[in-house]
Amino acid sequence: MSTTAGQVADSTGNWVDHLAPAPSRPYLRLARADRPIGFWLLVIPCWWSAALAAVYGHSPLPNFWHVALFAIGALAMRGAGCTWNDLVDRNLDGLVERTRSRPIPSGQVTPKAAAVFLVLQALVGFAVLLTFNRFAIGVGVASLALIAIYPFMKRITWWPQITLGLTFSWGALMGWAAAFGSLDMPALLLYAGSIMWVIGYDTIYAHQDREDDALIGVKSTARLFAERTKPMLVIFYAATIVLFAAAFATANAGVIAYVGLVLFAAHLAWQIARLNIDDPAQCLVVFKSNRDAGLILFAALICDSAARAWLA
Repeated sequence: MSTTAGQVADSTGNWVDHLAPAPSRPYLRLARADRPIGFWLLVIPCWWSAALAAVYGHSPLPNFWHVALFAIGALAMRGAGCTWNDLVDRNLDGLVERTRSRPIPSGQVTPKAAAVFLVLQALVGFAVLLTFNRFAIGVGVASLALIAIYPFMKRITWWPQITLGLTFSWGALMGWAAAFGSLDMPALLLYAGSIMWVIGYDTIYAHQDREDDALIGVKSTARLFAERTKPMLVIFYAATIVLFAAAFATANAGVIAYVGLVLFAAHLAWQIARLNIDDPAQCLVVFKSNRDAGLILFAALICDSAARAWLA
């Protein structure tokens, strides 16, 4: 697909390209506002955690103030993380067909301007973090180390998806920490399950760049697994379900939560059945469908807490 006016190669036809003021577009693209799937995948574990805390605390609904704050924080920190990633990868991105039109390698944004933009987004995220209790603030600050090292992992390990899993799943701890000022077994199990989920879906995503990555020496589980991707996805997604079931059990979740987990599992099975690792466009579609899977589980947890509170 051809691009014009600074469009990113794999993100044409979105609101940023057509509705945002022209001077803001390179920065919105840098923050990935033109591809919101990353926001969803970052905020959903936060929402799961807040909803599971409601189940455990016998609340009719999760704290919706927390839910809203997590959305704002995820928007800011996802943008900051992407900006940091693009700063670190600016030379590599110029060598890959899908990423060479990104704002920094294409010259739309200078590295210095990107660094300033990074700081501004991080300050918004930090302001959101300061609204939580002291324990949750500490948990949130601890995630910065993972954000900092993630872009370098694909240069040194075949498993950069583990670091992404540790990073993108951090919200599974934050919702619980914000609710209770502690980290208990349900949150830790939810976090572990989310890590498995992220490794699975990011392996699917990484198959888009498998050939380019091989040429420039970038490592990933997509390259590592290759034709064994589907069996490996079965392992990671099965581990996700087992760990989530354990999280629900230790939080004393009800039947509706487990029904949601079954639907979530069915969605993951559908992903594996549909996946064609040799079709980059289809890999992207399957990857993006994880938003729907995550929202199904979130809705089930909300319904479970509401139903149990109503019946009590």
